[in-house]
Amino acid sequence: MRGRPRERCPEPVQIEHPPIWPALLGRFTWHDLPIVRAWENPSASEIIGAGAAALVIVGFVVAVTLLTRHRRWGTLLDWVTSLDHKKIGIMYVAIALVMLSRAVVEAVLMRMQQAAAVGDPGFLSPDHFSQLFSTHGSIMVFFMAMPFLTGVINYVMPLQIGARDMAFPWANSVALSLTGGGAILMMVSLVVGQFSTGGWSGYPPYTGLAFSPDVGPDYWIWAVTLGSIGSTLGGINIACTIFKLRAPGMTYMRMPLFCWTSLCTSILMIFAMPPLTVATALLALDRYLGFHFFTNNLGGNMMNYANLFWLFGHPEVYILILPAFGIYSEVVSTFSSKKLYGYVSLVWATMAIAVLSFTVWVHHFFTMGQSADINAVFGIATMTIGVPTGVKIYDWIWTMFRGEVRFAVPMLYALAFMVTFVIGGFSGIVLAIPPLDYVFHNTLFLVAHFHNMLIPGLLYGLLAGYTYWFPKAFGFRLDERWGRIAFACWVAGFYLAFMPLYVLGASGMARRTSEIFEPDFRPWLYVAGVGALVILCALASLVVQLVVSIRERDAYRVFAGDPWDGRGLEWSTSAPPPEYNFAIVPRVEGRDPFYDGKREDGYYRRHAHHDAISVPRNSVTGVAIGVAATAAAFGLVWHIWWLAIVAASGIVAALILRSFVWDTHRTISAAEVTATEHRWHDALDAATPIGRACELTPRNHGLAETAA
Repeated sequence: MRGRPRERCPEPVQIEHPPIWPALLGRFTWHDLPIVRAWENPSASEIIGAGAAALVIVGFVVAVTLLTRHRRWGTLLDWVTSLDHKKIGIMYVAIALVMLSRAVVEAVLMRMQQAAAVGDPGFLSPDHFSQLFSTHGSIMVFFMAMPFLTGVINYVMPLQIGARDMAFPWANSVALSLTGGGAILMMVSLVVGQFSTGGWSGYPPYTGLAFSPDVGPDYWIWAVTLGSIGSTLGGINIACTIFKLRAPGMTYMRMPLFCWTSLCTSILMIFAMPPLTVATALLALDRYLGFHFFTNNLGGNMMNYANLFWLFGHPEVYILILPAFGIYSEVVSTFSSKKLYGYVSLVWATMAIAVLSFTVWVHHFFTMGQSADINAVFGIATMTIGVPTGVKIYDWIWTMFRGEVRFAVPMLYALAFMVTFVIGGFSGIVLAIPPLDYVFHNTLFLVAHFHNMLIPGLLYGLLAGYTYWFPKAFGFRLDERWGRIAFACWVAGFYLAFMPLYVLGASGMARRTSEIFEPDFRPWLYVAGVGALVILCALASLVVQLVVSIRERDAYRVFAGDPWDGRGLEWSTSAPPPEYNFAIVPRVEGRDPFYDGKREDGYYRRHAHHDAISVPRNSVTGVAIGVAATAAAFGLVWHIWWLAIVAASGIVAALILRSFVWDTHRTISAAEVTATEHRWHDALDAATPIGRACELTPRNHGLAETAA
């Protein structure tokens, strides 16, 4: 009725829940349990949260039950205390795949919410939706991508350079434990309390105490801090391994491209991760001790946080992308049966990207008030970084030209990457123009661009590497049929889920929006929702592929170790490799030492006797540091001060105890090494060399035909 005042919904009443036992449990209340919140308010949003918490608890109980039933606790202890770079690499990848599963489900929930929330509140509360985009981004960057690439580098790089382990095996264990601790905190936030609503970048002052007094930002701070310290240690270890442990004759310009990208990635990790650690530490001081680094008053300046975060954040993009570029170089060369075209230009392009990645961070806040001159400089730098990337694309295309290209699953991912990544690169050029970025910055156009770079550029590359090197790690190939189904779902799901976001962003739809009031957006949101479901099918297909492959592993055995007619030293050992990697450290005389050497009968010689080999002993102290750091972080989140103090003391105690350990290596006897090598050579003698046309069939036992 005209003139009648519009009714307003009353604001929800904030109920204070007193802590149960502050001296022992800090600020914990019963309301911090999702099941209690769902009982008090049985809305769809709260029921989904309680269901997620229940899944985490059930998963933990099932894992404990299976380990107990099958008496595998000893095996688990052997793995988590191992200093073998191969086991550590596999555990990194396992963490990444678990976290990928959670992050994909969260992405599907967000897309379903937006599709359902056109002119309607939808099924998720705004706060729950904000937690989802915060956890999704944080997990995908810090606890999926970083562990995945670190794990692949850990496993493959020492084998490629002819080393027997990493330069600092114990530090490798500590880095893994800290990364795992951060991932555990992310999972615990589902069960106790809530996560941050401040996005994966955690911008203050919103994540400061005044705006977010709950535990969410604290979970984010300490999970990211553990992950960043672990990544810094990992970067130092990778760089030192490449600098100091290369096999005789392996000069820098004879290293595989994957090793070059690993080296540049490690240097970026060493210099880019500390600004993130400093930023989270300063934010913690603001929240815990009342400092004012990033507040709106008393001298605080939020822009200092933006600079620190993106000093990490943009090199981080290339920390993620460069290892994938290295994987594509290995895959394209192997499955084209050709030497890598333009090796020197690829090396220089990799180094140029690493250097330029530190010159473009300001384009992440073009909208925050810098002068036009500063924006122009960083816009030009952003466009410039596309040049070395373009060089790589052309070199990969020329590698395939007139090659004997085989369309195995890793190669399919490489081809999909080249097409899709170029599209994302063009949208990046649009965003590199400051006036256009000002228009698109806070819209779904930016979300589409970011995913357009990271899904084909990172995820496809890691999945290609996972499929390519899986036979080397476990001794049997992955099922090709289910691999192709997963590939098709990833590619189709990506285009359906993210191409509509370009249209929506160009039409003005803001990112991080839980409710939409423009009905014209509905069809595009429906298409994006279907794409998210297809991506969920891709994840499910990967699980099915792994289960089928394990079940049929006897048919897929490749113990001889060379199922793809590989080119690098990693293929010159059995699959899986022995703990010591190489009975005799190889001597390198070219860029494709194994590919050239096996055609001259130089890599399959049987030696009557081998020397004893020293390998690192298992150590529980690395795991103890990770467990103690996780406990300390949990105590800090919940203000359980006694737990934080005890756990921090445990870290110091573990470091002191480790300093008194002198017997850090054990010796594998010459007889055991000789027996292991003879067993492998017996398998080589029994295997039938397989041509490339038959490499995807059960006839492939890992001995590639070596005809020129």
